[in-house]
Amino acid sequence: MSAQPGTVPAQPSASAQGDLDTSTATPILARPLAQTSLLDAVRDLRRDVEATSFPLEIPGVDEARGSRARLVDQLDEHLVPRLTELSAPAVVVVAGSTGAGKSTLVNSLVGREVSAAGVLRPTTREPVLVHHPLDADLLSHHPVLDEVEAVAADTVPRGIAILDAPDLDSVLESNRDTAHRLLEAADLWLFVTTAARYGDALPWHVLESAVERSTSVAMVLNRVPPASLPTVRGDLLDRLRTHGLAGSPLFVIPDLGPHTGPLSAGVVAPVLRWLTMLAGPDRARTVVARTLRGALAALRPWVDELAEAVQDQADAAARVAQVLDEAVVEPGEAAADTMRSGAVADGAVRARWAELVANGAPLSRLVGRSGRVRGSSRTARSRAAAVAPMVADLNDSTTAVLTAVGQRGGAALRTSLTGPTAPPGGPSVLARWPDGDASRVAAAERAARAWTGEGTRTVRAALAAGGTDPRRTARVARAVGEDALAAVALAAAAGVDEAAETVRTLLGAAGDDVVTALREDLVRRARAQVQLERTIADRTLDDPDLAADASSRLRLRLAVLKGLT
Repeated sequence: MSAQPGTVPAQPSASAQGDLDTSTATPILARPLAQTSLLDAVRDLRRDVEATSFPLEIPGVDEARGSRARLVDQLDEHLVPRLTELSAPAVVVVAGSTGAGKSTLVNSLVGREVSAAGVLRPTTREPVLVHHPLDADLLSHHPVLDEVEAVAADTVPRGIAILDAPDLDSVLESNRDTAHRLLEAADLWLFVTTAARYGDALPWHVLESAVERSTSVAMVLNRVPPASLPTVRGDLLDRLRTHGLAGSPLFVIPDLGPHTGPLSAGVVAPVLRWLTMLAGPDRARTVVARTLRGALAALRPWVDELAEAVQDQADAAARVAQVLDEAVVEPGEAAADTMRSGAVADGAVRARWAELVANGAPLSRLVGRSGRVRGSSRTARSRAAAVAPMVADLNDSTTAVLTAVGQRGGAALRTSLTGPTAPPGGPSVLARWPDGDASRVAAAERAARAWTGEGTRTVRAALAAGGTDPRRTARVARAVGEDALAAVALAAAAGVDEAAETVRTLLGAAGDDVVTALREDLVRRARAQVQLERTIADRTLDDPDLAADASSRLRLRLAVLKGLT
């Protein structure tokens, strides 16, 4: 094999290496404080990227999740470890499609079999990383070691580590994923293809991502028939230029016919000389710096895109909240109508009222034919005891009606998130909908007790005011008592018309004011019960990644990185 004209020669000069220009490496590698700050910034970014979630199923969310996973891999597998140990050997990943000859090339470069070669090898083969024994400590913390079999060989130049990756088109998805992750971890790609397959779409698609990140790339064209060498080589060089890889080294291995075992030393000598040259401290750091700069630059649009996806989630959540706000209006009005229509009085309350006003019952004939209020302080106490069961009935009925209007409100909210007019992300919110039954009933019970308690306070205030006839009001207070009068006023507000007439008879116009105030208080509590359903719905949107400023966290990290690079 030999380096072809127009590519990196066996002993290239610095000016011949577009990939290996050392002049741009210094700013990143020469300032320890800047390196530390940059590492901290990248670690902060990695933490926030991993913490980013996409709770709502909206258009583009699958792509965003995939982008987040790839970004975390890039940070974990390359940027963080490389910034942590800039002096670690440059990782050269030998990649390509099935049968391209990657393992044979690696074995030939090392001078012994370190990686199982052959088209029929097991597809579950573990990737192999070959390094010089004296580089073991520098590589010891590199995350790539979690996925590879590390082999020490003193034939590998110090300063580089050669990694034989799984096939990019492996029949096993796990192998394909591993191959792509290892490429993310690489400082340099040594891409192996053949004269028969160099035009396949997959390699070029993968190489495009290397160009985007300014990753250093070299190409090995394997098994080239001598007769077709000029044509194949020329076409491949055109493709390299078209894909932004015009400065990449290109090595050609002729078709040697059927053979087994490693290639001869002479065939792989140009590649080995090139790798040896790269292994020099300055040049290895140059390759690392170029790939590092490219990876950092590639982060910017990547993080921007991720931040936009987060903002899309926040915008979708805001739209869902708006739809829920609109959906809660009608149930609130319906709840108010329910209370004003006397629903609380239906059933047990009306039956209890009938018992209390029957002949001889405690609330019968509160006012004599002369219009005088009948009773004394003693009767007031007995009336207070008699109305206690009706107050309990009012509590129970109010609780039941408030619970029902809340359920109807919750159903209306959930319905607004389904169907053809549902907002994007609506089904996701519905799937996260909390079980509000317990809080709904508890809130209804509290509201019912608060409302019946309000009856006593409202009546006490009316009695204290005296109304238009203070003497009569004082007589009502002594003969009927606050508790009995409050129970009657509550029954009236609940919808018992006879109770409303009784309060009017006892207190005049002030009685109407008492009943109206209690009824409107009941209406407000019904609206509040429906609004509680809206609050329960908000729990589905209570996620930091759905907040209006959720994307600002990633944008802040990106701004810090831009300032450091």
